[in-house]
Amino acid sequence: MKTDTLIFREDVFPTDVGHVRDIVASTGFFFEAEIEVAVELVQDRLTRGLASEYYFVFAEQDGKVLGYTCFGPIACTLASYDLYWIAVHHDARGKGIGKQLLAQSEKCIAARGGQRVYIETASREQYEPTRKFYLSCGYREEAILEDFYAPGDGKVIYVKAL
Repeated sequence: MKTDTLIFREDVFPTDVGHVRDIVASTGFFFEAEIEVAVELVQDRLTRGLASEYYFVFAEQDGKVLGYTCFGPIACTLASYDLYWIAVHHDARGKGIGKQLLAQSEKCIAARGGQRVYIETASREQYEPTRKFYLSCGYREEAILEDFYAPGDGKVIYVKAL
């Protein structure tokens, strides 16, 4: 599968509820409650539109949604954004789609006046590739909150100035 034919879109369609559920579940990284949160953000965007302040970028190839991001402004800040979700379907991983999705999302954030992007992830060993991915994309580790999610599972916060 070549990634030079990826199409990015920001519009959110009702079919994206299923796409997001499938993508997030395929990774094997998330608990069922987390998958439901990912789906709820899509549903909120569909219900409330831009007022939800949840923005999305979907990566498609040959009519199939391979990955997505969800981001939004951080309340009470002037120009900071959270990247809530970035996920690529398990079958499409390792092909550079995540890096392209993240770069496209950063462009969208900058176009909305965003100057800093924050990303949170778990400190569990399973997430080591995820943490390396963020570092390879120019993010720096800003903080670790020990035992945040559960004993032995901290929150690692990354930041990048755009």
